Amino acid sequence: MTGSYWGQIIIVGFGGFIGSAGRFAVNTFIERTFPLTVFPYGTLAVNVIGCLAIGFIGGMLELRQILTPSGRLFFLVGVLGGFTTFSAFAYETLALLQTSDFARATANVIAQMLFGLMAAWVGYFTAQHL
Repeated sequence: MTGSYWGQIIIVGFGGFIGSAGRFAVNTFIERTFPLTVFPYGTLAVNVIGCLAIGFIGGMLELRQILTPSGRLFFLVGVLGGFTTFSAFAYETLALLQTSDFARATANVIAQMLFGLMAAWVGYFTAQHL
């Protein structure tokens, strides 16, 4: 990695700010689009988009050196780390379990894993075949 430790923290922090703001925007849009649902579609959408993006960027990085080490920190660790919401996924699943909504909790876990892995693969596959 290039730059000082504190410089890297600042790069990741700026990326995290962008990713977190993006997560809030997407999640809010989804919640407003589907206002009467009790399923966490916003978190699912954010995680699938984030998995697609990290698969694509990771695939591009394997083929081409399109990012500097600082660029990798900014996009992969900062932006996408701030954008994806595994902690929100865990919290929402726990909330479903605490209300004994085992079916929705199970559906949430399966959907997050299945669609997240599929999106990462699609992103990676797309990057490999551009």
